[in-house]
Amino acid sequence: MADVNVHLALCQRLLDADAKPVTSYPGHAGTRVLRASTADHGDVIVKIHRSLERHHQEVHAYRTWVPALGDRAPRLLATTDDPPAIVITAVSGVPLNGRQLDPEAEQSAYQQAGQLLRTLHAAGPPRLEPDWTAWLAERAEYWIHQAGDRITAARRADVRAHMQALRDLAPLPALPCHLDFMPRNLIYSDGTVRLIDFEHTRYDLPARGLVRLATRVWPHRPDLRASFLQTYGQLSTVDDAVLEHCAHFDNLTSLARQAGPRRGADS
Repeated sequence: MADVNVHLALCQRLLDADAKPVTSYPGHAGTRVLRASTADHGDVIVKIHRSLERHHQEVHAYRTWVPALGDRAPRLLATTDDPPAIVITAVSGVPLNGRQLDPEAEQSAYQQAGQLLRTLHAAGPPRLEPDWTAWLAERAEYWIHQAGDRITAARRADVRAHMQALRDLAPLPALPCHLDFMPRNLIYSDGTVRLIDFEHTRYDLPARGLVRLATRVWPHRPDLRASFLQTYGQLSTVDDAVLEHCAHFDNLTSLARQAGPRRGADS
């Protein structure tokens, strides 16, 4: 109840003094999100971020790139740094992973998803600097340290080999990327798909943003891969290589997070 009261007080201060709570549910890493009703904006979402970094990242995304998605994403209504929070329009529907759709509807949903991500990528100009391949290789060393004894010497060598192969592909252009593009963040309602949750959104290698789909969804559903790529565009040989190398990076970070933080490690 305390969390709900804090979120509601924020909504009342930032947007509508007469806002009423509708429901609350868990967010990422122990955070909570409140759905509230307002007079002028209908239902809204109040989200308190777990860090200023995530807060500034999501606010920047909403102000800079998300408007390109039009009505296929929430709109930013209010923001504050103390506490780091946003109020956005609520998106009606159910996460795509929570719906049982017939094959035709599901393929249509993934066609829409491909178009949404392609539009997000196009919302900012390509960047070649800084070198994102070098940055990812440096982050891999951080996550190797975080993983500690959970990763074998052979696995460490394998990850480093893939990071070096990734660096050998440079220079690669970076584009605005969602970086948590999964069915749970694709909201389905009456045949329409909308994209939510932009706290990870920033410039990165576009193929890297496909890693979770490529490793967790597409292996079991090649038809959905085909539907997605029909609108997103076919992957190049370089895209396939980035996917392969970054899949090892993604696996490493998952393993390291299971191990928990190590003392003295950088964040």
